[in-house]
Amino acid sequence: MPRAILHVVLLAVLGLVAPPLGRAGAQDYPTRPIHVIVPFSTGGPSDILSRLIGAKLTEAWGQPVIVDSRAGAGGIIGTELAVKAAPDGYTLVLDNLADAISVGLYPKLPYDLVRDLRPVSLIANSPFLLVVHPSVPVHSVVELIALARAKPGSLAFASAGVGTPSHMSGELLKWMAHIDLTHVPYKGQAPATADVLAGQVPLMFTNPLNGLAFVRDGRLRALAVSTSHRIAAAPDVPTVAEAGVPGFDVGIWFGFQAPAKTPDWIVRKLADQIRKILEAPDVRAQLAAQGAEPLPEGPDAFAARIRADIDKWSALIKAAGLHPE
Repeated sequence: MPRAILHVVLLAVLGLVAPPLGRAGAQDYPTRPIHVIVPFSTGGPSDILSRLIGAKLTEAWGQPVIVDSRAGAGGIIGTELAVKAAPDGYTLVLDNLADAISVGLYPKLPYDLVRDLRPVSLIANSPFLLVVHPSVPVHSVVELIALARAKPGSLAFASAGVGTPSHMSGELLKWMAHIDLTHVPYKGQAPATADVLAGQVPLMFTNPLNGLAFVRDGRLRALAVSTSHRIAAAPDVPTVAEAGVPGFDVGIWFGFQAPAKTPDWIVRKLADQIRKILEAPDVRAQLAAQGAEPLPEGPDAFAARIRADIDKWSALIKAAGLHPE
């Protein structure tokens, strides 16, 4: 054996040179279960979406996708676990907008969202519904703003917790409409919704998955949709921008990320398969039923969206003087 080849072989045996990852390696992945960390509560949109896509990945590749809910601290606990995982494609995290918000809200995060994770693929974008308890004497955003201005600080809005997208949607409405609303944080979407249903708190921004059923049975009144366009699941509900606050646009995105050093070919294979899944009519129908729309954007577009949202929400947090409570 020539000396140069023998030298390379010895280095590879010692683990100092990694063998090249070619087409065969890409075809072999995955050869064991994929672990998906969901850093938000069980039963919420992140959990539901991860299980939907995970089941489709299992069908396509024949390997189980194990969904592990690690809720806490606005997504920080589960995201940190993903950051510390081996970058081999077998650990992913289902992130959402809350992670980008946390960058501006918490100056000492135990990770760098941009540096320590690698975007794989977006899955979906979902609006919020701005809802009020039926006892609140308003039927539109304009009326809500008028009531808030007539009685500054007397209206409260519930959220799933400090720094969550439902909280920041309320803060953005306050900022853009020049009104004073009192924030009431809860430990998750479910208890927040329960108190609005009971009339303990008059209003909130809720995801369609939780809110639409209550709107349809008359237990909540929908005033507006948070995104820039109406949704098929509630076509008669105007957007916040249409209803009195021009430029208001909040959509909560969901997407898979991987530890930063995950190889390119694994990221590409995952992104390509997720895009195919999101093109399937049954998946699109399931998303639409939840008031969400598929968002099959790959790694580069996902990375750009994260950076843009970090800038957007960090600016609002600073301007409004918000701090972790």
